[in-house]
Amino acid sequence: MTLAKRSLAESFGTFWLVFGGCGAAVFAAAFPALGIGFAGVALAFGLTVLTMAFAIGHISGCHLNPAVTLGLVAGKRFPATEAIPYILAQVVGAIAAAAVLFVIASGKAGFSTAAGFASNGYGAHSPGGYSLLSCLVAEVVLTAFFLMVILGSTDQRAPKGFAPIAIGLCLTLIHLISIPITNTSVNPARSTGQALFVGGWATHQLWLFWLAPIVGGVLGGLLYNALFAKEN
Repeated sequence: MTLAKRSLAESFGTFWLVFGGCGAAVFAAAFPALGIGFAGVALAFGLTVLTMAFAIGHISGCHLNPAVTLGLVAGKRFPATEAIPYILAQVVGAIAAAAVLFVIASGKAGFSTAAGFASNGYGAHSPGGYSLLSCLVAEVVLTAFFLMVILGSTDQRAPKGFAPIAIGLCLTLIHLISIPITNTSVNPARSTGQALFVGGWATHQLWLFWLAPIVGGVLGGLLYNALFAKEN
């Protein structure tokens, strides 16, 4: 499969992640009386990865996330020369999904991105009011463990065919932990799409949601490779 086709698969997959996960947050989480809440949004993000892992995992590897791509590079599971096309495709897919969500959401009277539009934030823009340091630590640690689950479940020694389930459930758990902290990023592409439509504070704080997930992803890749990789 050519790099162009694999990158296109990444773009479609990331679109689905953002459209499904952020869409659940924007449309369903706060719906009067029947809102799905934090648990529902967490499950929605997990389901997007689970479904796409089965749909495009055999095509592109289903990274859907710059931090995952760079973590896989650090873990020696993905060539560094292909990282930039993958990351660009993921960001394009995320922005496209945010644009579609914006068009749909703006069809309701009184819609405003002032409520956050599922953006990530720290301090006053953290759902629970958590500090910059708290949000930084949470995003680094959670992304590192996400990479370790990805690398472990896709290891040649792991049971075959179950990786999408483990990865999807891991992302669900990550959201259950960190929606109150940062609204959960662990994915710079997902953060970028929403922030561009909110502007202001969301774009000013976006740097953290590139820095922390990438540091965490690379750390997770390095740790797994150093501690648990198959010995020659």
